[in-house]
Formats: sequence, C-alpha cells, structure tokens
Amino acid sequence: MGTFIKGMDVSSLRELEELGAKYYKDGREKDLLEILKEYGVNSIRLRLWNDPYSEAGVPYGAGTNDLKTTIELARRVLDMGFGFLLDLHYSDFWADPGKQRIPKAWRGMDAAGLEQAVYDFTRKTLETMQENQVFPTMIQVGNELSSGLLWPYGKYPDYDNMARFLNAGIRAVRSVDPSLSVMLHLDNGGNNALYREWFDEFMKRGEDFEIIGLSYYPFWHGTLQQLEDNMHDIAERYGKELVVAEVSMGHTMEDYKEYEKLADTERKGMATKPELAAKIEYPMTESGQSDFMQDFMTRISRVKGSRGFYYWEPGWLPVPGSGWANAEALAYIEEQGPGGNEWANQALFDYNGNALQALETIRKFQP
Repeated sequence: MGTFIKGMDVSSLRELEELGAKYYKDGREKDLLEILKEYGVNSIRLRLWNDPYSEAGVPYGAGTNDLKTTIELARRVLDMGFGFLLDLHYSDFWADPGKQRIPKAWRGMDAAGLEQAVYDFTRKTLETMQENQVFPTMIQVGNELSSGLLWPYGKYPDYDNMARFLNAGIRAVRSVDPSLSVMLHLDNGGNNALYREWFDEFMKRGEDFEIIGLSYYPFWHGTLQQLEDNMHDIAERYGKELVVAEVSMGHTMEDYKEYEKLADTERKGMATKPELAAKIEYPMTESGQSDFMQDFMTRISRVKGSRGFYYWEPGWLPVPGSGWANAEALAYIEEQGPGGNEWANQALFDYNGNALQALETIRKFQP
C-alpha cells in the first residue's frame, strides 16, 4: 500500500508569500513547507489551471496557478522530499460541481476537438514537467467531477462525453508514464448514491485508473460516519485505492475582517456560515479542529485500500489581497462574487500564522 499520505494542498503558497504571509512554529518564523514537514506531512497537492489570466493579461488570483507557478512550487516540494499530486482542472480557473468552464483557448471546439485538446494539454504538461525534473508522483485527471467537466459538452448526465474527455486525459498520462497513478475525484464524500452512480457509469465506458478521490467538508458533505460508510462501500465495490483529496475543518468562528482590510461589499466572508457550523459534530475551535482530524484520520485509515488524505489550503491566511476570485476571474466564471477570503478560519494556522494544535495531531497519528 505504501506510506499513509498525510498531504496538504498549498497551491496558493507563492501568492500568499508575495502578499506577506508569514508562518510560525513555536514562535519562530519558518517556510510553510518546512513547518509542514516537521509536522509529518509527506505529500503536497498542487492545482493547475490552463490560462488563469484575462484576455488583457490580468491574473485571476487565488494563486494564479499556471504551469510556471506550478513548476516553481513543485520544485520546492520535490526538493524537500514530499510526494507531489498534480491536480488538473481543465479550466482557466476553479472547476467544481458548480462550474466546469471550458478554457478560453478551447472555446468553439466540438466534442471531438475538446477530446483532442484534453489529450494534448495533459501530455504537453507532463512532458514539460519531465523536462523540468518536477514530475508528479500521482495525478488527478479533472477536479470534483460529480457534475462532469468541460460544460456543456461533458455536463452530467452525459456520461458518454464525460468518459470521452477523461479517457483522453488518462491515455495522455499513460503515453508519458504508464506507471503514474491516476485519480478520478468527486466532491460530496458522504454521498454514497452519487459515487455508485458515477463510477458505475464510468466503469462501463472508461479507461482503467488507480485511485478514487473524494472531497469531504463536514459542513457540506454529511457526517463522518457517512464518509466512512461510503468509503467502505466503494472500496469493496470497485477495488480501487481511495484518497480523500480535499478535507478541512474550522478552528474558529471569529471574523477576520480586520486582517483582510476590505469593505464589507468586497468580502465574501467565511464559507462556514454559522448555520452550517452548527450542524457539525465538532465545535469550530482549535481543540475541535484537532479532535475532528483525529476522528477523521482514524476512520479513513480503517478503510481497505485507503491511502490517506490532503488537507485543503492549510496556509490560506487572511492577508490583504489574497481572495478566491478577482473581478477578471468572476467575469470568466460568470459569477457575481464578491471575492475576498472565505477560507482563513479553516487553515491549520491562526490568523497571525501560528501553527495550530491539529498539526501536532496529524504528526502523532499512526494508522
């Protein structure tokens, strides 16, 4: 099975550092990746957007994770001995169940053109990473694919086109390195019916792959018991390895307005609204976050074939200037906004950048 993955997605790191984010362990300032390493983290997940810039060349923000940025971060990650999960969104900005927008460069293509574009983009990306000696140790073909990808052509329930596009990505990976583990990743990790339908349909049409990835956010995706039950069921049903590719939990419900320095109209505010936080099994406190992670790791490690997890954006501090989308990005995804930071209370560091108790819990955990 290999080592249990204690992973983190730190895709926004370079932007955060440029905006002045600082991280501390025991009162001493250190590089975020160094701190994570000291806490037993052994793998890093990095997203890749195709072209996260407006037509006028303005970066979309939220890490502006183009190939150059991803290569720079991957070099730091691999030089420190971490594993590296590459997360291909096949979009110029966020791809998730609510939006899977065709990249600007692929607009106007039909399904056959998009299939070829996915193949070419995937292959070229991996070849460029090979040349730069930053090759991933695992790869996601698509991100949170519950509603498909490359809308409207690959939109749920068009499993034929969904599989067509994903198969192109998988074939491209195999053409560069047949041994690279491929993950297909859905959101809503507590929803067994979703996983059964989606993977039943994909298995009828799809290329082989190694890993089922799940997102699990306790304020959106059901109870920890539902997550565990779903993982046991799909592990047995499909015989694949499992990775919780995204997870997080809050450490406070205290507002971070004074840190963000934005007008109220420019702030999205916390994703964990009070009515959502009230539904969770653990309180959004430092000890609640720690207890949640202990319970979460214990449960997923009991599942046959479970490889571990990636905590999502543990270092996304509320530094001024770092939000989830700026005006140009909102125009691309056709959303109203506002932007701002909606994740800071779910980091594994407090608003001033001090490492929290949950990191020690992660370090100590033995599956």
